[in-house]
Amino acid sequence: MASMRDIKRRKSSITSTQQITKAMKLVSTVKLQKARSKAEYSKPYSNFMYETVRSILTKSTNIDHKYLHSGDSGKKAVIMMTSNRGLAGGYNSNITKLIMGSGIPKEEMIIYPIGRKGRDAMSRKGYQMATDYSDVINDPLYKDAIEISQELLHGFEKGEISEIYLAYTSFKNTVSQIPKMEQLLPVTMDQTTVSKEDQIIPMNYEPNEEEVLDMVIPKYVTSLIYGALLECVASENGARMTAMDAATSNAEEMIDTLSLEYNRARQGSITQELTEIIAGAEAIS
Repeated sequence: MASMRDIKRRKSSITSTQQITKAMKLVSTVKLQKARSKAEYSKPYSNFMYETVRSILTKSTNIDHKYLHSGDSGKKAVIMMTSNRGLAGGYNSNITKLIMGSGIPKEEMIIYPIGRKGRDAMSRKGYQMATDYSDVINDPLYKDAIEISQELLHGFEKGEISEIYLAYTSFKNTVSQIPKMEQLLPVTMDQTTVSKEDQIIPMNYEPNEEEVLDMVIPKYVTSLIYGALLECVASENGARMTAMDAATSNAEEMIDTLSLEYNRARQGSITQELTEIIAGAEAIS
């Protein structure tokens, strides 16, 4: 059995850790409220852009456009969104596992990291890294999404990239965050979800389909990237809040256990002292 001094020292250490986890939980709670509001405000725009492009393509036939066909390079770009800090449960590791299990060979993949945790993890595993946008995740702005989309679209147009994927964590609620990996380019639509009305009504382009898609699809890609950035910030703070809440509860249980051990050790010490005193008194008499 550990000594009373060891138990007391360990209890003090856990108490200090509990104060830290409790403070981190409160900070994450405040940040989550702001991040969730931004994510919820931007989501209708991202959804509307997705539905707009879907409607355009499902009502069009025989379109031959650069954003609708894979290139010949074989390289697949993955925008990987994680965090710059840890202590968020499985938030970062879930994304790395998702990408590694995507079925895309390592030698065909180029990672565009947003978040140092994911960047470092994938670098250690030998994945090719492109431009690092880790600082963007601290305070995402729409212009950041524009910069990222422009670089990727430029690579796609030059044939350096054949496909573009987005790996991020979708914010469902405070305790539930879902890792997702979606294909941005080439734009594809699931015909099973297209209504008969969309298939019948034709789409007319003005001035022409080339110019319309050149304008709409970059905005579509940018809006999805920006929406994912905001959802990631909310998901990160939600995951950290949940993790710190669990850590605080675990610390409380450990403190209770150590308090019980300390009381038992103290009672045992008192009992031993009384026994020695009584034995000494009997020996004298």
